[in-house]
Amino acid sequence: MPNKETREKRQHSTTWIPYSHYECHMPEAYMNVPMHWHGEFELIYVRQGRGEFWCGGRKWEAKAGELLLVPPNMLHATYPGEGEELLYDALVFSPVFLGAGSGDRCTNECIRPIIKGHAQLNVCIREEDEAYGELKAAAEQIFVCVQKNSARMDLLLKSELLRFFWLLEEKGGLLLQEEAEESEAVRPALEYMAAHFREEITVERLAALSHLSRSHFMRCFRKAVGIGAIEHLSQLRIRAACEALCDGSEQIADIAFACGYSNLSNFNRQFLKKVGCSPKEYRKRNH
Repeated sequence: MPNKETREKRQHSTTWIPYSHYECHMPEAYMNVPMHWHGEFELIYVRQGRGEFWCGGRKWEAKAGELLLVPPNMLHATYPGEGEELLYDALVFSPVFLGAGSGDRCTNECIRPIIKGHAQLNVCIREEDEAYGELKAAAEQIFVCVQKNSARMDLLLKSELLRFFWLLEEKGGLLLQEEAEESEAVRPALEYMAAHFREEITVERLAALSHLSRSHFMRCFRKAVGIGAIEHLSQLRIRAACEALCDGSEQIADIAFACGYSNLSNFNRQFLKKVGCSPKEYRKRNH
């Protein structure tokens, strides 16, 4: 099971409202979504562009109109297609919203195996897949419900989510498969990086945490995450810097050092390369 260190810190669901809706725009709002996990399901509807979605150690290239459903606790990340904008809606919802706390047979036989990882989902739903039209229609209704955001619409939202899962079950959208071995192998390294990205981290340290040789670790990491370990570490640091630049008036040099950079000029160079503008320009634009 995932370690608490890589669990996303943001709270997506509460007892009162067991879901959150996000409109994700890359690279305008942020450059990517680094590898992470959470205890909720995540339904993604690609509205515009094309992106790479890494889920459970597999890469799914999805374009406008396609859907992804990420089960709880699965490591996943998102990167926009090269030279493209990626716009998608994401609904992150608690398994409780599907009745996970009850003991009836449909929950025990259809929902709980997915939550426990015994029956994993065929994550990406494409235009050529059976029942795509019905699943897309259900997804569109789901996002209409969350945008209206009321207790009455939650009734319809719950029914549409259950219908979505029924369609997956009925049309064979569920697969009995295991998460890729590489994804599990590098999970300790991802957990450590998420907790300690502000500190100095070496590939040798990460390989030792994963009980792999340096070369084998580097191959496994790239296969599971889609990028190298040092690139992933840089993404974590730059993303934290972006959040700090938006949230307050702290000096840019202090933000750079707090995010793991010992050299301000290197931070400025890396920031420009990944975000497309200087830290100063980014702060001005996002204020």
